[in-house]
Amino acid sequence: MSLDALSISSAGSELGWALTALSVSPAALGGAWVRGYHGPAREQCLAILRARVSVTVRIPSHVDDERLSGGLDVSATLAQGRTVWQQGLLAQANGGVVILPMAERLHSGLVARIVQAQDRAPVDTLSNFGLVALDESQDDEACIAASLAERLGLWLDLRELTLRDTIDSDFEMDDVLHARANWPQVAVSDQQLEVLCQTAMALGVNSLRAPQMAARLARILAALQGRDAVQAQDLARAARWVLAPRATMLPATETEPADAPQADPPESSHTSDPSTASSEDAVQPEDRQALDEVILQAAVAALPDQLLDRLKLNGQTVRGPGSQGQQGVMKHSQHRGRPLAPRPGKPHQGARLHVLATLRAAVPRQSLRPPPRGGVRVAIRAEDFHCQRFAQHASTCLIFAVDASGSAAMQRLAEAKGAVELMLHQSYARRDQVCVLSFRAGQAQILLPPTRSLVRAKRALSGLPAGGGTPLASAMRMALDVAQQQVRLGVTPVLVMLSDGRANVDLQGMGGREAAQRDARALAQAWAQCRLTALWLDTSMQPDPLAQQWARLMAAQYLPMPHAQSERMANAMRHLLHSTA
Repeated sequence: MSLDALSISSAGSELGWALTALSVSPAALGGAWVRGYHGPAREQCLAILRARVSVTVRIPSHVDDERLSGGLDVSATLAQGRTVWQQGLLAQANGGVVILPMAERLHSGLVARIVQAQDRAPVDTLSNFGLVALDESQDDEACIAASLAERLGLWLDLRELTLRDTIDSDFEMDDVLHARANWPQVAVSDQQLEVLCQTAMALGVNSLRAPQMAARLARILAALQGRDAVQAQDLARAARWVLAPRATMLPATETEPADAPQADPPESSHTSDPSTASSEDAVQPEDRQALDEVILQAAVAALPDQLLDRLKLNGQTVRGPGSQGQQGVMKHSQHRGRPLAPRPGKPHQGARLHVLATLRAAVPRQSLRPPPRGGVRVAIRAEDFHCQRFAQHASTCLIFAVDASGSAAMQRLAEAKGAVELMLHQSYARRDQVCVLSFRAGQAQILLPPTRSLVRAKRALSGLPAGGGTPLASAMRMALDVAQQQVRLGVTPVLVMLSDGRANVDLQGMGGREAAQRDARALAQAWAQCRLTALWLDTSMQPDPLAQQWARLMAAQYLPMPHAQSERMANAMRHLLHSTA
């Protein structure tokens, strides 16, 4: 198969290969992050796994600790009048696959317990399982936790599949059984391991788990095809499926000088150990650079289209697993929100008693207490009480500060209006608040106070004038005042600044670059001290060092937009807001 980018018609075949490799050893690859909505494609993936893996266990998002890790069976204990213990779901999945539906909604406590059990695999024989995280989130929503995604070797995206793409592979069950028994003996050379590590570094993949899982995947692919050593096509597939989805930066261009080649190791070090090299497939030192380029090109060709644009954020953090989207900070509540694990405590001040958790705490202590009277089977004391807890996200207020001064060209200002309008549509769908500020002609003004009305927001943007000076300090002060007001109301503010940063009007409305920049510097530092989220979109024709300076002082994300386009600016806003919220 060619190492070039695969067309959509072959995407189903590639997914079939990946799922077959996962079924060989789910624990060795950690599992798979499957992004896609409920539909035929996802059902085909699960059917392939169920047909080739002996055990599949589905864990719901509301599972409790006893059902997950094993513990007291409350219903059986109450029915039989004696303590009955049950085996946990993770122990039942030993040697198989754990399926996590709606993995993007799993709370951090449950994720921590699952990955902790998976990390105990070398010392706990009941923790030998792989995870399949089913993620139904959209691009503007929170995805799975970073700690979970890091441990999943395969990152598979089903959203680009069509109804005509059938997920299948060329392997039979006998091939899977053969690979399952022989893949640990497949040889992979030191040069091939170094190529995977160099590719990971070039793509900005900082986790050591990624090249390790890529090496295991390459060995499994070689075993599936009946080989006893890894070849270049196995490394290319491993780089596409493991390293490319994790990329956080673009590799260096071809015009940059390559690193100086390392000294060739002694020849005897490659021939004396047959377990690390193959006489037919080992990588020779003179072919090292060519193999590096082939594997790196295969990984770059597999990068998603939108990721290529996001990776141009030099030194910035692109959206990754675990981002919380545009949701605000988490707040604890006694009545509303997502249920949390119950905590010991007395039901007072509005807290509600968690009956099941109270029974779980009371049953193991029955042997230490005198038998209850009046036919009661369980003696409950005050120390057994557990109360319910909930958590909910605070709403978000997106504050758009639009530079309408003369230094902002009319065309770029029009594109900025279009990008803000696109963001307003998404904010309305998520029930977030929006606020629009404009600064020009010596002063800043609020065009739209914080509101959820999409109609009012469109009307405010349609009449946005242009021309005059750039009162950047006034805009920063007004944005800071609005943000602090929203914080007092329990709302999470997020500032999006669209400007070239060429301040020439101070807080008193007087002209003068020196005074204007001094005032802007003080306000930028004040914003950073408040630890508020901000994003600076540089609308100048070329990246302006002055705009970068303001973003750095504000502790804000910075993105140059020399060729402003509404859709591209909206995507940049959306993804950078996800990484900072």
